[in-house]
Amino acid sequence: MHDSLKQRIRQLGLELPEPSQPAANYVNQVRSQNLLFISGQIPLQQGRPALLGRLGESLSPEQGAEAAELAALGLLAQLGAALDDDLAQLQRIDRLGVFIAASGDFQDHSTVANGASNLLVNALGEKGRHARTAVGVASLPAGVAVEVDAIFELRP
Repeated sequence: MHDSLKQRIRQLGLELPEPSQPAANYVNQVRSQNLLFISGQIPLQQGRPALLGRLGESLSPEQGAEAAELAALGLLAQLGAALDDDLAQLQRIDRLGVFIAASGDFQDHSTVANGASNLLVNALGEKGRHARTAVGVASLPAGVAVEVDAIFELRP
């Protein structure tokens, strides 16, 4: 039976976007044996960068969590494209990386990163549980607040 990622996202009241295309000299995804590495995804709305700014300055932790959720939707769009929308091929998420544009004194990285983590667990259940790194940085592409990347483990 086909386990559709698009249907799971719709059940959450969300829509899976079209996978974004690389903005520079890289590819969206690389498969190495049973691992799928997905390049960093930024929050997009109608294909445009969304939630610009830095946490601790112009954006609240709640807005950061929203940015992380949008970026994670992009991650799932890339995953869906790689798996032809068939989640039966997915073993689990091994690692999620969350990069947060933040002021030097911002300390609520976990709240921001939970925007992505919560979406992944809600969409994928136990397969969505993951190890995670959340890192504050000075700036991100296009001025967005958050960028996420991930390593997925696929079934042999």
